Amino acid sequence: MSFGEEIITWYNKNKRDLPWRRVSDPYKVWLSEVLLQQTRVDQGTSYYLKFVENFPTVWDLASATEEQVLNLWQGLGYYSRARNLHFAAQQIIKEFNGVFPNSYKTILTLKGVGDYTASAIASICFDEEVAVVDGNVYRVLSRYLAIDTPIDTTEGKKLFKKLASDFIKGHNPSEFNQGMMELGALVCTPKKPNCENCPLSNSCESFAKQTMLDFPIKAKKTKQQRKFFNFLVINNEKEEYYFEKREGKGIWQNMYQFPLIETPKELGELSRTGLTVNKVSLPVKHVLSHQIIFAKFWECSIQTKEFNPESNWELFSVEQLEEKPLPRLIENYIPKLVKS
Repeated sequence: MSFGEEIITWYNKNKRDLPWRRVSDPYKVWLSEVLLQQTRVDQGTSYYLKFVENFPTVWDLASATEEQVLNLWQGLGYYSRARNLHFAAQQIIKEFNGVFPNSYKTILTLKGVGDYTASAIASICFDEEVAVVDGNVYRVLSRYLAIDTPIDTTEGKKLFKKLASDFIKGHNPSEFNQGMMELGALVCTPKKPNCENCPLSNSCESFAKQTMLDFPIKAKKTKQQRKFFNFLVINNEKEEYYFEKREGKGIWQNMYQFPLIETPKELGELSRTGLTVNKVSLPVKHVLSHQIIFAKFWECSIQTKEFNPESNWELFSVEQLEEKPLPRLIENYIPKLVKS
């Protein structure tokens, strides 16, 4: 059998039963593709089901507020995906009269949609012969052909897209693309590839040389910034807590957090007029893709009339916070307020 035939035959025998594979609705396939980026399938599945329940159609998603979308997304990280998802849903209503675009080129015009997502939807829902190239596909192809061109370079991206496009020709686009991704997810895994059960092992160049773990190759290493966050946990006599809504284009945009003081290094003492520090947490390490945050939570009580909250601070009870989108770092701290 050819490369493509091997992939499709293996896929049809071994594919997982996932909820978005039971539908042909491009809206739901799009939801699954966006939710599963940088996310494990088991975690992404629960979010997918929640989104479909709350927003069964693109009209429902477009009609929701950004706060509702972010609140449902809470805990997944990479919140720009949620904002782009919401914007693109409104774009579909305005520009396509609520009908999901049905070709790679038109899908690519949606906010936040790149080559990978457009290729996946176009091939799975509309049988368009466009190859998907994601992390799994990079890994399968680079190992199969022992390619030493770095995948994170312009040259590498073009090369792997061309290879995948050549392999998909003449095959069922949906099954081929899903088969490539499934093989990478289940068999050709990053650290412990199960080569003995791989349909390509007989012709895989890196398996023949036992160099599987040398691929894929990357040229760049992302340098993570170190940041020091100090959150002011301030409550009043009604057991309400001050929160602020993050503005700007940085992390956690339009989400709620305790009032923040960011410092160039770890803060040893905190002094603010009208506040008494009752307790301070040990630094909590929170790792994101491009930065490492060391966070301290300073639990404070209001002592004098000299205390003046900032104009953008709002008071919420713990119960009210359940309706607000919170970064995972903040969400994880909320139960400690209830205990205390």
